[in-house]
Amino acid sequence: MEQKVEIFCRNTQALINVNGGERLLDIYNNLHLDTPLRAVTARVNNKSESLDFRIYNNCDVEFVDISNSSGMRAYIRSLCFVLYKAVTDLYPGTELRIEHSISNGNYCLLNDGNEPVSAEKVARIAQRMREIIEQDFPFEQRLAYTETVIEIFQKQGLPEKVELLRSTGDLYTTYYSLDGLADIYYSWLVPSTGYLQVFDLQPYANGMLLLPPDKYDPTRVATPIDQQKMLNAFNEYTTFNRIIGIDGVGKLNRSIDDDRASTLIKVAEALHEKKIAKIAEEIAQRFEKGGARIVLISGPSSSGKTTFSKRLSIQLMTNRLIPAAISLDDYFVNRINTPLDESGDYDYESLYALDLQRFNSDLQRLLKGENVALPTYDFKSGSRIETGKTMQLTPNTVLILEGIHALNPELTATIDDAQKYRIYASALTSLSIDDHNWIPTTDNRLLRRIVRDAKTRGVSPKDTIARWNSVRRGEDRWIFPYQENADAMFNSSLLFELAVIREYAMPVLRTVPRNCPEYAEAARLLKFLHYFRSLPEKEIPPTSLLREFLGGSSFKY
Repeated sequence: MEQKVEIFCRNTQALINVNGGERLLDIYNNLHLDTPLRAVTARVNNKSESLDFRIYNNCDVEFVDISNSSGMRAYIRSLCFVLYKAVTDLYPGTELRIEHSISNGNYCLLNDGNEPVSAEKVARIAQRMREIIEQDFPFEQRLAYTETVIEIFQKQGLPEKVELLRSTGDLYTTYYSLDGLADIYYSWLVPSTGYLQVFDLQPYANGMLLLPPDKYDPTRVATPIDQQKMLNAFNEYTTFNRIIGIDGVGKLNRSIDDDRASTLIKVAEALHEKKIAKIAEEIAQRFEKGGARIVLISGPSSSGKTTFSKRLSIQLMTNRLIPAAISLDDYFVNRINTPLDESGDYDYESLYALDLQRFNSDLQRLLKGENVALPTYDFKSGSRIETGKTMQLTPNTVLILEGIHALNPELTATIDDAQKYRIYASALTSLSIDDHNWIPTTDNRLLRRIVRDAKTRGVSPKDTIARWNSVRRGEDRWIFPYQENADAMFNSSLLFELAVIREYAMPVLRTVPRNCPEYAEAARLLKFLHYFRSLPEKEIPPTSLLREFLGGSSFKY
């Protein structure tokens, strides 16, 4: 007898009766929803599932398209599989490495990346991708013994996937097949290649740039932007990772198992210190020539700007300079004059939440050597107050200004550029899960923030996740457009950090209740962290940037 199952469809806000065992894809097609974009994945009881998922019990279902970040991730992962298939079809034996997100796309290399990929080869691969998409091959999800999957990847010449699977300890592994080619991804793909009509593949540096749909207009391809400085910063760290032999999570796990983590921590921390010292020396050199009196430090949320600023200050002192900090927060306009966002709430992320005229006037007077009375902002009353606190620069004082708007030219529009040294700090995660799965920098930063909020700010992971989209929108508007203005880029990520964060993040992520939308993101992050071996924090020094999020720092915040 056919069993009927009742689901509540959040897209229609209605109850629907379906046959038990029916696929989400079939249910979606039968609904004939009038939407501009078709669904690519779904959420079942607030957990992300593929459209191949079958319904056997009463549940809530929400169909998700690529206007949602979860749907876009599934689309991009699927595009990556099509790219791998195209490269394998045209150039058997060629290694494809899908690296970090950059320039609104994903940077991809063939073989070791030392030789540039020709425009002709890129065009051939793009054309083969379009042929695969037009053939509408299904992405077939399969479950097999992990040892069986390892054998498949050994035959396909994918040693990083073999290393990863051997390190997880899982008895069974889910993988995907596309026209006889296997691959593994840490979350769902779209049902078939025909879903992937919007994309482009272009030559980029020594490799290729895989461009997905634009996240603000998914009907068109994302537009690449110039991010050469960002690419250089990424390349420096990925090259370093390969030199020390750890460019994937499987190899990181093996180093932990082999008791080599202590050396790894020391080397990664030393690299940070070396970069900070080099930046301090560049500032000192410019200062001696009459410039770089103001150091402007910007970066997105949880990029470690505060600890970086403190460590930079120490290095500046070794160069016989005296750092003095000014807080941009003290230049907020009175709350009643704060601009509003689209929802009618106060937009504290806006540049115009700051009193730019007063700020620039104070900076000019400080640079002239005047004794300047500095304001203080009282967040409780929402008003700026004058406390009588003053500042006067000595001949060897460097001003340190840290904030999300620091690289925006409008912030310091009246100050001569020669007097500024601009630094962009972010967690540019250079470690990959494997050769076809990268670790998004935003996931690294979100995990840092979840741990810090829960540990030191009393904010639940549910609330941190709920705010994250708003934080990201603010970054897109006020931070990322000015990255390339930087004189120096500092990568605040540490090769080992997710293995350490894992032990802090997983327990708090498990507290996110299933009956809220944030559960889907918590479940995704838990699945992602499952790939990492745990690494105790005991050998992380108190000056480490990671201590800003874990606690135990020797710096005062």
